[in-house]
Amino acid sequence: MSSILTNNGAMVALQTLKSVNRNLAQTQNAISTGKDVATAKDNSAVWAISKVMESDVKGFNAIKDSLALGESTVAVARNASETVTDLLSQMKEKIVAAQEDNVDRGKINDDVTALKDQIASVVGAAQFNGLNLVDGSAGTASILSSLDRDSSGNVTASSISVASQNLSTGGYASKGVLAGSDNVTTDNDAAGFTMDKAGGTGDIVVDSSTDNFAAGDKISITIGDKVASYTVQAADLDPSGTYDAAYTDAIVAVGLKNQIDSLGITGVAIDYDSANPGTLTFVTGAATAGADADRDVTVSAQFSNANAGGLGALASIDVSTDAGAQAALGTIETLIDTSIDASAAFGSSQGRIETQKEFISNLSDSFKSGIGALVDADMEETSARLQALQVQQQLATQSLSIANQAPQSILSLFR
Repeated sequence: MSSILTNNGAMVALQTLKSVNRNLAQTQNAISTGKDVATAKDNSAVWAISKVMESDVKGFNAIKDSLALGESTVAVARNASETVTDLLSQMKEKIVAAQEDNVDRGKINDDVTALKDQIASVVGAAQFNGLNLVDGSAGTASILSSLDRDSSGNVTASSISVASQNLSTGGYASKGVLAGSDNVTTDNDAAGFTMDKAGGTGDIVVDSSTDNFAAGDKISITIGDKVASYTVQAADLDPSGTYDAAYTDAIVAVGLKNQIDSLGITGVAIDYDSANPGTLTFVTGAATAGADADRDVTVSAQFSNANAGGLGALASIDVSTDAGAQAALGTIETLIDTSIDASAAFGSSQGRIETQKEFISNLSDSFKSGIGALVDADMEETSARLQALQVQQQLATQSLSIANQAPQSILSLFR
């Protein structure tokens, strides 16, 4: 049935043309933006996921900046600690040279003093953006390393903690707690002697009768290349406040003996007699030690106060005398170990930061690829779809034109 009031063919053709135009507009939008999902109305679920991932990518970019800053800071600290290690090794050469009698110890001591000043300069300058990890002023530095999102969408920040290392040369205050030791220095804060491998003896005496110990004070004893140390605890101090050799001095001496015994040194015997509290007697020779040492044995002791920097004992090194030269030999070994440990710690932290930075960079790239797979338009497919829709548009327009002309044929029935 033909009707001049209702043109069903034209309505169908118009709906088809509208659908083609709508698809054509979407395709042209995809071409202009490069995205199949450009707004939430295109696909709300995919759009929401992509926006969350995009926010994470921006967070990772900030993390990369944080890791770069942290890596630079740790690198400066590592370089400083390695430089200090080299300078301490140079100082050791000077100290070894001062062991000879036929040398000018005064000039050698001047060289040692110059090296002390250089070490202090290196430690003081080792800062990046105001943060110095080697001078004892900083605690633990936290470097933002990751953003962790759980299945519920909760986000937590993760950090890499870098412990500072105290290589400061300041804060040292001598205490004459080694008075009575063999070959003790003028300040009674260091002592050292050498024993013949086939038979020798020497005493290290802990005596705080003149200068009382405080909690945190430490005495280190070096036997050959082995080091034992004891740090005074608050409980070690005589609560009466009066000096008692059988109390704190004895506790420190026994603690040192136990540490030395645990090192497993052969060829050297260490004797402690409670009748002489505070005195450690070192003996070489088969008769006492059970076997001769494989070489002459050098023993040195060094006091460090509680508030001294990690390299504070540098202040006590004075090779202008024989006693000072021998005591310095053990002290420098302990200080070198301290700087080596610091360098190793910073190197480990820097390696971890570099690994994390590379991981974050790769993770950010993976997120970007994932976002692209979700929302980016396939341009080859879109181009083919555009050409097809343009043809459909032309055909739909032609179809609508034909449908609109259909009522004209009804006039011929009335002629």
